[in-house]
Amino acid sequence: MKVFLSLFICFICPVFSWAHPIPDIPVIGSFERNGTVVIVIEIDPRCFSEDPEDVPFLQKEDFDKLDSGQRKELMDKAQGLIKETLKIRFGQGEWFLPEFRYEFLAKEHEQLILDGDVIVIRGTHERILSSKVKSYQIKAEESAGYDLVFRNILDGIPQKRVNVLWPDEESFALDLSTFIADSNSIAISGTSKLENNATSDTASTFYSFLRKGFVHVLPEGLDHILFVIGLFLFSRKTKPLLLQVTTFTIAHTITIALASLNFLKISPTIIEPLIALSIVYIAIENVYRKEYRHFRLISIFLFGLIHGLGFAGVSSLDPSSPSFVAELLGFTIGVDFGQLAVISIFLGLLYLLSLLEKTACGRILCPFAFNYFLLSVIALLLSSGGVHSPLLLVLWYAGIVIGSIAIQFESQLVRAFGIGSLQDTGHYRKFIVYPGSAIIALIGLYWTIERIFL
Repeated sequence: MKVFLSLFICFICPVFSWAHPIPDIPVIGSFERNGTVVIVIEIDPRCFSEDPEDVPFLQKEDFDKLDSGQRKELMDKAQGLIKETLKIRFGQGEWFLPEFRYEFLAKEHEQLILDGDVIVIRGTHERILSSKVKSYQIKAEESAGYDLVFRNILDGIPQKRVNVLWPDEESFALDLSTFIADSNSIAISGTSKLENNATSDTASTFYSFLRKGFVHVLPEGLDHILFVIGLFLFSRKTKPLLLQVTTFTIAHTITIALASLNFLKISPTIIEPLIALSIVYIAIENVYRKEYRHFRLISIFLFGLIHGLGFAGVSSLDPSSPSFVAELLGFTIGVDFGQLAVISIFLGLLYLLSLLEKTACGRILCPFAFNYFLLSVIALLLSSGGVHSPLLLVLWYAGIVIGSIAIQFESQLVRAFGIGSLQDTGHYRKFIVYPGSAIIALIGLYWTIERIFL
């Protein structure tokens, strides 16, 4: 029975085995009634790095220092990236990769840069479609490493329906059956504008960005996950927990909206270290504050504003889009659902541990199981190899060994550390809050140093 319990505890790791890095790649199709179509893609050079979030934007002053060979290398990488990422088709034709003309351009609409121009690689493809073409859509290849954001403009009118595509997904088919016509029919009908109607699907856009917001927290946003876990560790009571999460939600919603509308511009080199520091602060506060006070909401609100700027940097929101409100609401609600999912997972874990406490050796194993679970989550989300990464495998085997030793020397451990129930506040703080907060504080401290100095 003891061996069975140790094995059970050591394998209750979560299986978040997918990941979805940023930045996204917008694919914007602009259609005219005479059949002219221009498809534009935009590639952030950070895409070529293993961890784009830890790499600064390519500023114009740095771009100007690159020689012709280095610039050509960036172009080649952009073409290779698109080759394994994107396919399009018109009507029921075959999927194909258009021949894009690539160039370096300043990204004028960059939202989070304090000063200087951000350089991106823009690909442009232009062609004339016949009036027989009835639809247009894109597909994210299975090998795609980044989201595709599918936007369209018909006769100068941005369309409301927007798709965010994950690898191996197809967009909706943009209906062109009543749009493309020859110049004579336009002259006869006198029609030159297209109203947002058949292609407008606010609900679809809302859902697409809701999904994007959720995934940016779980499993992509480990820093945001650790902050939410810090809130959870401090108090398991429903009212304080809801007040803290609601305050955090209101705050980050404000800055997501302001940054997306270009009212607020702060460099990621400032924001990212502050996000890491917020994790450290919350973890330390968990240790030295013994019980919840409403004063804590002030710091949570301030940190929520900072996290909102981090969210805004990956939201792909376009303030000029006619569906901007749906995109904003979808993304922010998705973020909130992601946060609630994190809290639900750890609440569920505590419930399972309360059942385990009633079994033989349960009380000595529960604190170990919780902190081992937390370490496993962090290791899994940090690792690039998923559940098969060496880091996670080492952690699993270490857990088996430590868990087995804890069971075999139960009586000695009880005499050394005492025994109690997780329902007891003092026992909970000693064996859950203190070690759990120490774990997330160390990760936050490492990130702070890395993001400032490395």
